[in-house]
Amino acid sequence: MGTPFLEVNDLQGWYGESHVLHGVNFHVNEGEVVTLLGRNGAGRTSTMRSIMGLIGRRTGSIKVRGVETIGLATHRIARLGLGYCPEERGIFSSLSCEENLMLPPMLSPGGMGVEQIYAMFPNLKERAGSQGTRLSGGEQQMLAVARILRTGAKLLLLDEISEGLAPVIVQKLAEMVVALRKQGYTIVMVEQNFVFAAPLADRFMVMEHGQVIQSFTQAELPARMERLHEYLGV
Repeated sequence: MGTPFLEVNDLQGWYGESHVLHGVNFHVNEGEVVTLLGRNGAGRTSTMRSIMGLIGRRTGSIKVRGVETIGLATHRIARLGLGYCPEERGIFSSLSCEENLMLPPMLSPGGMGVEQIYAMFPNLKERAGSQGTRLSGGEQQMLAVARILRTGAKLLLLDEISEGLAPVIVQKLAEMVVALRKQGYTIVMVEQNFVFAAPLADRFMVMEHGQVIQSFTQAELPARMERLHEYLGV
């Protein structure tokens, strides 16, 4: 299959003195959708933040298309074609929808144009002049994803994009993930909403106590459901 787009090996991560990642190992092939599953506190978001260099300290290896990034600053990691959509979305309330969209720089070639983005997210075109605070939660989530598509990122790290949204919006986001996959994007998702994530992912990684403890494919999902309920149940 060649070199994976993303390879994570023995990733250790700290926030100050708090050791939160304890040897995370997984890889993501080009064009795959991979979902990180687990209870709150399992280390999924910390893994995403570590990939982008946004954690206090990290050791181990994180390679993007064969390039070691463990010692790189966040802006240099982004230039390798990574885009991170954090759970908090980060919409600037004082800027309009379109100003928020245009804010990030183009980091690598092949980013979506504004008209392409508006074709994928018609709601954003309708709300182009609206302030960030006036957008609904679903529109803010669409904008947060759309913003990184403009940058030229080809590996998207999406953290809980369905959280707290109405089912009709969640369905639109699912359609977006399918469309991006067809266009060749590589996607890593952190999701608590298993019903949303289950049909979208090629592979699933279950995290617990800062480690990946299970890995399986979409085809293996039916046989793993009972164990998954044990891992993810409250």
